Amino acid sequence: MFEPVSDTPLLTAEDLRVHFPVRSGLFMKQTGAVKAVDGVSLRLGVGETLGIVGESGCGKSTLGKALVRLLTPTSGKILFEGRDITHLGQGALRPLRRDFQMIFQDPAESLDARMSVRSLIEEPYRIHGMGNRAERKKWVDDLLETVGLSASSAEKYPFEFSGGQRQRIGIARALALKPKWLVCDEPVSALDVSVQSQILNLLVDLQKNFGLSYLFIAHDLSVVKHVSDRVAVMYLGKIVELADSETIYRSPKHAYTKALLSAVPIADPKVKRKKILLEGDVPSPIDPPAGSAFGHRMNHPRYEETIGMDLSLREIQPGHWVAADPTCLSPEDWEQIS
Repeated sequence: MFEPVSDTPLLTAEDLRVHFPVRSGLFMKQTGAVKAVDGVSLRLGVGETLGIVGESGCGKSTLGKALVRLLTPTSGKILFEGRDITHLGQGALRPLRRDFQMIFQDPAESLDARMSVRSLIEEPYRIHGMGNRAERKKWVDDLLETVGLSASSAEKYPFEFSGGQRQRIGIARALALKPKWLVCDEPVSALDVSVQSQILNLLVDLQKNFGLSYLFIAHDLSVVKHVSDRVAVMYLGKIVELADSETIYRSPKHAYTKALLSAVPIADPKVKRKKILLEGDVPSPIDPPAGSAFGHRMNHPRYEETIGMDLSLREIQPGHWVAADPTCLSPEDWEQIS
């Protein structure tokens, strides 16, 4: 589906953490922290799509917002084209924001209903002082046609469009400054199933035409498979498995990945797949377990062994990384990496 991905990393995250303070008491003293992202390392290649999947609340969207610096990381490092942008101020970030943008989940919320479509898409040009009025008008018209809308749509307002059309407007706005990579934060989850494939195909076409890189966030693994070169599976703020798309779907190793895949519908009614029902509750990110978070959820008999154990990712096969967790791997896989 995709052209070969460059080995040159466009974006690198190293041991990234985003913790939100929890305060209580009369003087609002910090009593804890929500560990939304807790030690994530990844790299995004030029022209690559990296899918991020997991249940709601696992930290996917927080990770995406941190990588484009809508949130300031608590610790760790973010490198964009080799430059450390982790703690850059807004003034230093402004020129860099041309190179990375975000497509939000709900276009009805992310598009200001008081602004015309032309004003919404033209706003990035005005902020960065690009072009005169005539040039900006042409750029907006061209962008609308690029995403499959007519130039006349520019004079309307977001509420006059369907959900799929609003998302096309959001994509046009994200493309305005010709970015190098986009965070797509569940861009089709708020849309009807019939419209989802249209938006996904549009994103694939735009990637081919403009050489874009995507960080594609979703909870639906079937959607991620359609667009991703590699897939990272997140659970409670950590990546627990990472591999190319085909490998993840053909040969998952982590118990959590297997459970997620078991819930993906199969188009062929003759094919039966045993659904894995997850027991227990997702641990609190305020007070996560001392050992394996997923092993704790399953009440696994080997959970106590994981307390204090290094559960970081290890390469079980070339390009296939999985958390070194005895509670989440088959005995054969555990023996292979232990």
